[in-house]
Amino acid sequence: MKIAGAYTLPVPRERAWATLQDPVVLARCMPGCDALELIGPGEYHMKMKLTLASLSGLFDGKVRIADQEPLDRFRLTVEGSGKIGFMRGEGLLTLAGSGASTEVAFDGDVQVGGTIAAIGQRLLDTTSRMLIKRFFEKLISIERNDG
Repeated sequence: MKIAGAYTLPVPRERAWATLQDPVVLARCMPGCDALELIGPGEYHMKMKLTLASLSGLFDGKVRIADQEPLDRFRLTVEGSGKIGFMRGEGLLTLAGSGASTEVAFDGDVQVGGTIAAIGQRLLDTTSRMLIKRFFEKLISIERNDG
């Protein structure tokens, strides 16, 4: 399933870049994520609780930050598996802006399998968009309160 969109962060591009590279901030913003633990350069172990429709479960997985072009773009990969199936998402995040705000555009793919794949493409699409929206809303909230 393809996903794409953009959100505007109320901070200069340098700060937006640093925030999106910070595992503590990423863990706070990713819905259901307990923590990210560094396991290698740009790679983190993740534990997450995922809820899709009437299904929920714990996922164990990895988050990777790669292909970094500082202040411009990077690739974010999230993958996990649990009793209700697996999920894998990969996206290119591109930062643009000057002054007091930064637009973060994303373009990527999400794949799921196992029991969670049975809930239907439309519901998966809606849920993916909702999770991305919650991520960016939390990120904006953190920036407004901590910045």
